[in-house]
Amino acid sequence: MKIALLGGAFNPPHLGHLMIAQQILDFTDTEEIWFLPNYGQSPPKPVASVDDRLAMTKLLVLPRTKVSTIEIDNKLDGETRHLLPFLPKDREFSFIIGSDQLPTFHLWLDWEKLLDQMPFYVFPRYGYPNEPLYKNMKVISHELLVGSNISSSKVRERVGKGLPIDQFVPPAVASYIGSQKLYVEQK
Repeated sequence: MKIALLGGAFNPPHLGHLMIAQQILDFTDTEEIWFLPNYGQSPPKPVASVDDRLAMTKLLVLPRTKVSTIEIDNKLDGETRHLLPFLPKDREFSFIIGSDQLPTFHLWLDWEKLLDQMPFYVFPRYGYPNEPLYKNMKVISHELLVGSNISSSKVRERVGKGLPIDQFVPPAVASYIGSQKLYVEQK
């Protein structure tokens, strides 16, 4: 089975994550997407608790996707390289990144080894060029590809300013953020 990993803080998860996952399924030979909320951040940054981020990520609903807790269960530090030994050996994995990650990809721990061990799909992000590209990276392109400028940081800022987020996150995620009073400290 061909599985693409969509990792990140999911702080919070949003409709852009769903759009990316759907289009990877539509325009590649990927059979399943695993949303992979991280335990630790690399580099470290303040985020909602692991429990909150995991609960919200589980509210992303799309056929042929699932939430994997490999990073959380193993208390990994957010370095993709440290994830590889924990992936099941009987499946074929790829990793999804946004083009916003390309300028600093060479700073990822053992980035060359990562590229030797799995292909990377690069999803175009508004305002970021699709370069530099390295071996074993493929930019997702298709005439029907729909981009997204939604980001977790913009969602958090909107919550902090008391603005609605209903058009940017699934309804269940918006409800969770409201009920747990997440991100309101940014006022």
